Amino acid sequence: MLLIALPVGLVIGLSLGALGGGGSILTVPALVYLLDQDPHSATTGSLIIVGITALSGSIAHSRAGRVRLAQGLVFGILGVAGSYLGSRLSASVDPQVLLTAFAGLMVVAAGAMYQRLRASRAVAVSAPAVVVTVPAAEAVGGAAETPPVRATAVRTDVRWWVSRRPAPKAALRVLVAASVVGLLTGFFGVGGGFVIVPALVLALGFEMPVAVGTSLLVIAVNSGASLLVRLGGDVRLDWGLMALFTGAAVIGSIAGNRVASKVDPAKLSAAFIVLILVVAGYTAARSIPLLF
Repeated sequence: MLLIALPVGLVIGLSLGALGGGGSILTVPALVYLLDQDPHSATTGSLIIVGITALSGSIAHSRAGRVRLAQGLVFGILGVAGSYLGSRLSASVDPQVLLTAFAGLMVVAAGAMYQRLRASRAVAVSAPAVVVTVPAAEAVGGAAETPPVRATAVRTDVRWWVSRRPAPKAALRVLVAASVVGLLTGFFGVGGGFVIVPALVLALGFEMPVAVGTSLLVIAVNSGASLLVRLGGDVRLDWGLMALFTGAAVIGSIAGNRVASKVDPAKLSAAFIVLILVVAGYTAARSIPLLF
């Protein structure tokens, strides 16, 4: 069982680090069907694994300038109420109902990732060509002095963000998205990155790499809030297994940060969508017959 936890944790961490979401949705099925955890313990354990992994991944992305700290914290805090409500509801739901609903959530996540993939491809196709001019001195082999390139720092202070606050409609979308993410995190033990990333892109105008990095910070905040609620109840966890799984996932998230800058994210997303759909089908096939 412990040997299974290592590769599964690596795959989930890799997805979180490279895509900013999606990987956490595989954590619960992995804990239930591969590591023999009951659904309620799996959703609680998933919060530990996903939260710590997302936090480590956000640190790696932050070093590369791909995390907006203030916006991420605000988004996460807005979802705390949803996290609390979701955690309370999850404890009262039948395990097989929880798994059946989880299968549906995976299909929705796959659809959201597919839409994001199509949108990114459309942008790539419609992007204008960039014409690069070479100074005459360089064209003939001479040395020409080129002006220095000034890097634009990612602003993270709160006052700057408040001065650039979104319009009322965009702010409402952020509030709704944050609440939905918190509810999903609390109820299912997932990160909700497939909702966070599009919300950050559409409502706040983030570039995709920054949205991916910031989403990991949001996932860490929501996971921590949900875990605090659950640990107040009767929770039994295999802490040794959780530690091993989390350690493997953290290593995977660090590797995923490097993958994000070297591998075509479209190909990675497409492969992961297929994997999610396969796991969703398996989960539904196992849980639905037990409802009757």
